[in-house]
Amino acid sequence: MTVRVRLAPSPTGTLHIGTARTAVFNWLYARHEGGQFILRIEDTDEERSKPEFTENILAGLKWLGLEWDEGPFFQSQRLDLYRQAIQTLIDRGLAYRAYDTPEELDAMREAQKANNQAPRYDNRHRDLTPDQQAAYEAEGRSAVIRFKIDDSRTITWHDLVRGPVTWQASDLGGDMVVARASSASTIGQPLYNLAVVVDDIDMAITHVIRGEDHIANTAKQILLYEALGAAVPAFAHTPLILNQSGQKLSKRDGVTSISDFQQLGFVAPALVNYMTLLGWSAPDAAEQFTLDEAAQQFSFDRVNKAGAKFDWDKLDWLNSQYLHTMDPAELLVLAQPFLEAAGHTLSDADQLWLLPLIALLGPSLTRLSDVVDQSHFFVTETVPFAEDAQTQVQLDGVPAVLQGILDGLTGQNPLTLDDLKALVNDVTKAQGVKKGLVMKSLRAALMGALQGPDLMESWLILRQRGFDVPRLKQALALV
Repeated sequence: MTVRVRLAPSPTGTLHIGTARTAVFNWLYARHEGGQFILRIEDTDEERSKPEFTENILAGLKWLGLEWDEGPFFQSQRLDLYRQAIQTLIDRGLAYRAYDTPEELDAMREAQKANNQAPRYDNRHRDLTPDQQAAYEAEGRSAVIRFKIDDSRTITWHDLVRGPVTWQASDLGGDMVVARASSASTIGQPLYNLAVVVDDIDMAITHVIRGEDHIANTAKQILLYEALGAAVPAFAHTPLILNQSGQKLSKRDGVTSISDFQQLGFVAPALVNYMTLLGWSAPDAAEQFTLDEAAQQFSFDRVNKAGAKFDWDKLDWLNSQYLHTMDPAELLVLAQPFLEAAGHTLSDADQLWLLPLIALLGPSLTRLSDVVDQSHFFVTETVPFAEDAQTQVQLDGVPAVLQGILDGLTGQNPLTLDDLKALVNDVTKAQGVKKGLVMKSLRAALMGALQGPDLMESWLILRQRGFDVPRLKQALALV
């Protein structure tokens, strides 16, 4: 048997991290088993489905490295297939038209509530005679198509994550609607549970891997697989991603979209690595790995049953590990859009100083967005002076040191670290001061602050840009 799994997002919003984590588990299992990963877009909700959301989902999956083997298939293009399946159920006596009005259904639920009963459809139209159906049609009533559920059934399956699962059919809410707004001769819009089963049968899906919030749907869908005479796939219901309060992570928690994480400065390998750890652990307890490395070890016996809490600190740490070891040229490609978004116009000529700058800053970045704050010393000719930097350049002897540095630069164009280090040593000796005073004062003058990246590497970049002389003059003007 060739393993075939699928991801079936709905384009009613952007790619959510929960959906993306489901995609990760599907992709890992398919690759581990040498199978196929199919992408299906469930876009039958005409009002809420938007092309821009579809584009966001596809772009997000590609960015994460979760390439699919088949698809994307669109449910909106497969409606005839679903209607054929519904007609088959009707012909077999397994589904029927129900003509209840919204008012009648509301009254039924109110009566159940008054009697402390769980809300459910009471199957009142299951056995309508042809004359009764005709009478309802004559009234102008539209019908829904309901699938018959035998309340006496006990539905069981062996879940690859949760083990044996048992569900009583009597807890499924009565006969299930599988299509809306139908008449005696037409079948209306097919609904989720029916469409997903038909798709899985048609696409020969062998394993359905999705969040635990679908467990009730699984019980209903197993009945539909059986009614349509198809083999039931294996199911794996993965734990939900939770916020710090232990609730399901939602839009109310702020950032949940993959594109949002991208804009915050997370890199794809780190984010997909972190999502893999949200509910799964590697046999060797490794926390940093590629998708291919995880696929080699992936199995459902290491997927947790309990929900996985989202930990920003852990994600930041993982992201920093990837950034700190990234090739500067690759890192520059990823970081430059953040600089440009901050208002810095950069040209091809700027690559000469940007590459050494990124090499300098890379080991201190946690997110790509950090490059904006950490590079502010280098992108403008002058900088504001922090109070402690102003105090430093005004200490006795410091103006003479800075003037000595400035004089040493006049008429010269030192462009190597050795040149700059030699100049510092010369000024230290000439002024008869400690080297620490020279270095601290030079940092204050060049950066307007007493903290920052490596001083000499920074000075070399500023020298390339022609910013060091103006800043030394700016510092001396404070005295």
